[in-house]
Amino acid sequence: MIAFTSVSANMGQQPALRDVSVEAGAGEVVALTGPNGAGKSTLLKVAAGLITPAAGDVLVGGARLTDMPYAERARHIAWLPQVRPVAWNLFAEDLVALGLGVRSANGYDRLAPAGRQRVDAALAQMSAGHLKGRRVQSLSGGEAARLHMARVLVSDAKLLLLDEPAAALDIEHQLALMDVLAGEAGAGRTVLVAIHDLDLAARFCSRIVVMHEGRVEADGPPEQALSAEVLDRVFRVRRTAGGMLERIP
Repeated sequence: MIAFTSVSANMGQQPALRDVSVEAGAGEVVALTGPNGAGKSTLLKVAAGLITPAAGDVLVGGARLTDMPYAERARHIAWLPQVRPVAWNLFAEDLVALGLGVRSANGYDRLAPAGRQRVDAALAQMSAGHLKGRRVQSLSGGEAARLHMARVLVSDAKLLLLDEPAAALDIEHQLALMDVLAGEAGAGRTVLVAIHDLDLAARFCSRIVVMHEGRVEADGPPEQALSAEVLDRVFRVRRTAGGMLERIP
């Protein structure tokens, strides 16, 4: 569904991605992980078309991303940024309705019954149905995060680009989110998700791409990508005899 070929990109004058080649196909949940500043968010922004690569190509569904009109990109890609400001104090259901392309502050009410059912289903997926009728700015960070995730899920896009979707969630909702992502992949979507929790990634993701200093350091199943050598070299941690991660002095 998406393929990066020898992609390099800059943030200002600084190189942020260096010769990155990665693929993710339909039915996969692929984790992007690595230390802060490793290039995870930059890679996702390149995938969303928000940053133009300095070199290399990005193919989405076999087509070059740079050749795709914005409307076509929107049909293929659903994007969840790490920072998610909401300029208007929308109702929860109206925020989710934005994922269906509704351009109205009261978008939910403007939808046909089938559209409202889709919004309700996405809210239910994120255990957020009870938030209908609530204003976004009255919600906790975790509640708002679940709404933004529902906005992504309600779309028709086959490629989900998610930047730290679990960061604001408690442990119950983190686990629920990962179950949802596995279900979406099972239905044929491609999920590329930046995540810091290595244990969560190892448990739920079919592949893990470890990034470091703008490069891909490892790409494979969890046991391979998060080997003792990679944990040491990239993250400066190791596993104890009990399986816990600890810093290397």
